[in-house]
Amino acid sequence: MSFLGSRIFASPSLAPADLVEAFRTVVTPHISDNLGRHIGARGINRYNRTGKLVGTALTVKTRPGDNLLVYKALTLLQAGHVLVIDAQGDGTNAVIGELIKLYAQQRGCVGFVVDGAIRDVASFEDTPCYARSVVHCGPYKSGPGEINVPVSIGGMIVSPGDIIVGDEDGLVSFAQADAEQILIRAHAHEAHELKVKAEIATGAIDQSWLTTVLNNAGLAS
Repeated sequence: MSFLGSRIFASPSLAPADLVEAFRTVVTPHISDNLGRHIGARGINRYNRTGKLVGTALTVKTRPGDNLLVYKALTLLQAGHVLVIDAQGDGTNAVIGELIKLYAQQRGCVGFVVDGAIRDVASFEDTPCYARSVVHCGPYKSGPGEINVPVSIGGMIVSPGDIIVGDEDGLVSFAQADAEQILIRAHAHEAHELKVKAEIATGAIDQSWLTTVLNNAGLAS
């Protein structure tokens, strides 16, 4: 029987494929700026050199330094899931490494997010992977933990089924129900920045985007 601290829930429904594909061309700053500029992971490092992370969160909360529930989560993965592990920021024992990576990928896992440590870091160079740190020490396997509950990743709350987007600038997540609106706002943000870039390219000293901010702050000359 499951109880608080040792619960396992069913895998979340995957985000629609067309929605996932749409976010592949959206950068995380454009998402973050439209989430109040305060939602997103901090202190989490990117360990892949190439590739973008977009997928649906399958979450794990584990005792620091222990990956028993990560093992169980591997059996629940579906193609398109991101394995999101709240290891409570612990850096003394890695909770995933190359073997878990390989098996998870075999089941269709598209990336890894760990608020804790990983090891075999070279094996993640071409696999989307975000973690707090790297350490050679392996994990314990005694539990407890939970699967598919809300978790905290670098101060960002991730619920099972959330859409995860990660690139070279960082990591953000949001509910599937909010995705369409975020996509609209992010595209508008991109269009605005393209206009600003075009104005900068004119070489003009006076720039409307700069003047507007200074005027609003009472700092115009």
